[in-house]
Amino acid sequence: MNQAVPPSAIERRRAQPFYLQLWFMVLVAMVLGIALGHFHPDAGVRMEPLGDAFIKAIRVLIAPIIFCTVVHGIASMADMAKVGRVALKALIYFEVLTTLALVLGLVAVNVFAPGVGMNVDLSHVDTASVAPYIAQTHSRTTTEFLLGIIPNTFIGAFAEGNVPQVLFVSVLCGFALSAMGQAGKPLTDLIGTAAQMFFRIVAIVMWAAPIGAFGAIAFTVGKFGAGSLLSLGKLLISFYVTCLIFILAVLWPVAHFTGVSLFRFIRYIREELLIVIATTSSETVLPRMMAKLEAAGCDESVVGLVIPTGYSFNLDGTCLYLATAAVFLAQATNTPLPLTHQLELLAVLLLASKGAAGVAGAAFIVLAATLGAVGTIPVESVAIILGVHRLMSQALTPTNLIGNGIATLVIARWERALDETQLQAALNGGGAKSKV
Repeated sequence: MNQAVPPSAIERRRAQPFYLQLWFMVLVAMVLGIALGHFHPDAGVRMEPLGDAFIKAIRVLIAPIIFCTVVHGIASMADMAKVGRVALKALIYFEVLTTLALVLGLVAVNVFAPGVGMNVDLSHVDTASVAPYIAQTHSRTTTEFLLGIIPNTFIGAFAEGNVPQVLFVSVLCGFALSAMGQAGKPLTDLIGTAAQMFFRIVAIVMWAAPIGAFGAIAFTVGKFGAGSLLSLGKLLISFYVTCLIFILAVLWPVAHFTGVSLFRFIRYIREELLIVIATTSSETVLPRMMAKLEAAGCDESVVGLVIPTGYSFNLDGTCLYLATAAVFLAQATNTPLPLTHQLELLAVLLLASKGAAGVAGAAFIVLAATLGAVGTIPVESVAIILGVHRLMSQALTPTNLIGNGIATLVIARWERALDETQLQAALNGGGAKSKV
């Protein structure tokens, strides 16, 4: 069970001036990045390496943190049946929520109709820029997807940073250590200590978050700013509104039913939200989210299973993006898309959206792959939204993050593995110990 922070530590945290807190420094960095990208676009574009370096520094820690957390959590559990229950409940929850996201995305894009009237002629669109993305697409069967969860080698899962593969290896190791009983306890303790070390490394790297946020947002505004906003403004506005509707109409009732205030939870993870908005990568805060949810009273084993799995199977924002973008491209190119074809699209997206987090630029690649699999909408039409994909990512990534956070709380409550006192203390601004 998580330990409470000593009163002195709580007082020090509350006494820290707001301008020295990470969320404020990231916010200031984002404002400066937006200003640089707007007034000096060329200079803003040159800031891209700052954001890329920060993302790489975090990604190198994701695989070992998942491994240590999952293995230690499972090996410390007396009831092995609980692991299966948690996994099954999580997968059921993920499938329901992502289906709701896809349905909402389809309904919203048909209501807002952002592409109607654009009358885009693909013969006048430069499709060479999307050739590398199209080249990475291929239709994956369910069997191929499931086989892809098993790594070719034990070390290969870590070398490639493939989250589902790391999770697969971690669960096997956790079960094995648990079966070893007292003989495995020294290694379990060592892995627990290693996890603390990696979380400390994350805490060090996170001090570079303002620099990474500055570079990422400056690049985005400098390269895709005003021109993209003007040409595809209706699509961007309708997509942002759709994400907001999903958060308020789906996630808010789920959180309320679980006994969690959605808005207090959003305030609790405000630093992480600002970072993913700036970097358009939810991976950058995966270690911090695991630490914060444990600090909020969720059992370590539940966090270790639900968060990494959610990064592949519970991408609510990505589902909204895929549904919105696909129908928008049909509207923009005047491609007929009757209800039967939209239902077919929904079925393909249910599978295609799973595992999207494991590839750089995944949402865009999955979109192209989906259009290729369906065959109704021209694959080359993805070139229309290439310029605003990153701007759309600034809405879909925080939606993914909030969705996975709420999912963890729901599964923890469902499993009676949630410390209510610790949860309320954390959401009220103190009383919970965070590893980072």
